[in-house]
Amino acid sequence: MEPNLSDIDDMIVHEKMQAAMEHQNEAWADGMADGIEPEIIADAAIALAMRETIRLRGEDGAEAMLVAVRERMLAGEFSPPRSLQ
Repeated sequence: MEPNLSDIDDMIVHEKMQAAMEHQNEAWADGMADGIEPEIIADAAIALAMRETIRLRGEDGAEAMLVAVRERMLAGEFSPPRSLQ
């Protein structure tokens, strides 16, 4: 069965997200190598993301994104995997 356009769009978005995460990981590692504390790097990353989101989507769009991210956080999406021993 051939993938439909929606499946292809989803795959493209997934690949772009993977590439963006790799860029973010490199920037994080560079900051750590420069002696910047993780909390400061995280705060700067969130501030930049919010500025860009507000620029692109306006304050209402940014607020909607924050609500969605909060729900994902509460669902455990960003928590490190736990190993059972």
